Amino acid sequence: GSSARAVFPGRAAAGEGPSWAVCAAGMVQQEPARAPEPPAAGETGAATAEVRLVRRRWVVVLLFSSYSLCNAFQWIQYGSISNIFVHFYGVSAFAIDWLSMSYMLTYIPFLFPVAWLLDRRGLRLIALAGSALNALGAWVKLGSLKPHLFPITVLGQVICSLAQVFILGMPSRIASVWFGSHEVSTACSIAVFGNQLGIALGFLVPPVLIPNVEDEERLAYHISIMFFITAGVATALFILVIIVFKEKPSHPPSRAQALIQSRPTEEYSYVQSILRLLRNANFLLLMVTYGLNTGCFYALSTLLNRMVIHHYPGEEVNAGRIGLTIILSGMVGALISGIWLDKTKTYKQTTLAVYTMSLVGMVAYTFLLSVGHLWVVFVTAGMLGFFMTGYLPLGFEFAAELTYPESEGTSSGLLNVSAQIFGIAFTIGQGQIMDHFGTKAGNLFLCSFLFLGTIVTAFIKADLRRQQANLDNEQTVIRYGERPEGPRSSSAPTCCSGR
Repeated sequence: GSSARAVFPGRAAAGEGPSWAVCAAGMVQQEPARAPEPPAAGETGAATAEVRLVRRRWVVVLLFSSYSLCNAFQWIQYGSISNIFVHFYGVSAFAIDWLSMSYMLTYIPFLFPVAWLLDRRGLRLIALAGSALNALGAWVKLGSLKPHLFPITVLGQVICSLAQVFILGMPSRIASVWFGSHEVSTACSIAVFGNQLGIALGFLVPPVLIPNVEDEERLAYHISIMFFITAGVATALFILVIIVFKEKPSHPPSRAQALIQSRPTEEYSYVQSILRLLRNANFLLLMVTYGLNTGCFYALSTLLNRMVIHHYPGEEVNAGRIGLTIILSGMVGALISGIWLDKTKTYKQTTLAVYTMSLVGMVAYTFLLSVGHLWVVFVTAGMLGFFMTGYLPLGFEFAAELTYPESEGTSSGLLNVSAQIFGIAFTIGQGQIMDHFGTKAGNLFLCSFLFLGTIVTAFIKADLRRQQANLDNEQTVIRYGERPEGPRSSSAPTCCSGR
């Protein structure tokens, strides 16, 4: 056997505590060793805390996923039929692009205050604020059903973009606070799943509800139907959040979460947490690569209608369906990635493979967009979406591993800031390139940055701190006679070296 490691740095030394060995019959036996030294107070609390999973966790993650869906729908509802809104409001295509980019721009200055609130006040307050602002923004848009009221629709979109600040950093935090160590990646994927489904509906529903007609009154009527439905759904979800959403479960769901909850509140400093994250070289590399990938996705989503209509005039509905294909295939990719991570814990290898395939998909989409066959565009867009959109929960979970025990809300927030900055730059840059040099040049612009991101990803070291904390706490539990969390085989108990 080998010596067991303690949870906190400085408490473990070679030969400290009992060592364990697995005999041929599969039983755990203790070899002769000196008596174990009692653990530190925080370690004792984490080791002896009762770990239990509650059914409400699925209701919480599905409710979050639902209001995230509604907010994401409002992000892309203008961009998916940008040519129709250009005609209705009498503004430029660039002005309509800014309705999507407002989500990116608003996020950057408000991230740190919201992340601080998340750490200080917890999940419930953030959930209430996000769902309330989402509903408010949807109702404000109902006041913009005349061509001269474009500023009102801008105001409604800005309010929705503020709601997004209270939403984007939540998936990994909800997964860690509510779910066990064997299901956190799947839970994070489900939380991200709602956001992606909202974007998918944002591509699918507006072209169906709002036909490209010349009559302004008919157009206003169809737009009002979409706005009323959105406002009603957003309000119902806000009410459900008030009734259902709880701060945290009654018992920690994992040993790693028990360790965090056992830490005295006064030990935590939000500013110091950010500084530690910014000194973490692996996390900084991930910030860059996540920003490059997600920024490309934001630009592609915002400008998709313009690209497709340029090559296939009059195909607004199919442009929306292509966007839907990108997102739906990405949702499948995200779910598969989450399940795969929970089973294998191969964060670095999976992230690199998915990033590489995102580049391949983008190259294929770039050169096949103009072939003249829509079915080819659907196939390549589906391949691109499977990997590019499927990467999003991978980035959140890899960050949570690299930065444990720092707040998942802070690490996710920094990833999203990177994504918004690159998203604005790529949307403006690709839009200008498309206007002057064509769609292929604009897409090659994105390909070059995905190639850079793939190279940088290869240099990230897989320092899986959260997994190590769970293993260390499991060892501590075994040493002091407690049963560790998670599924257990009756014939082969879990040893300190793994299953």
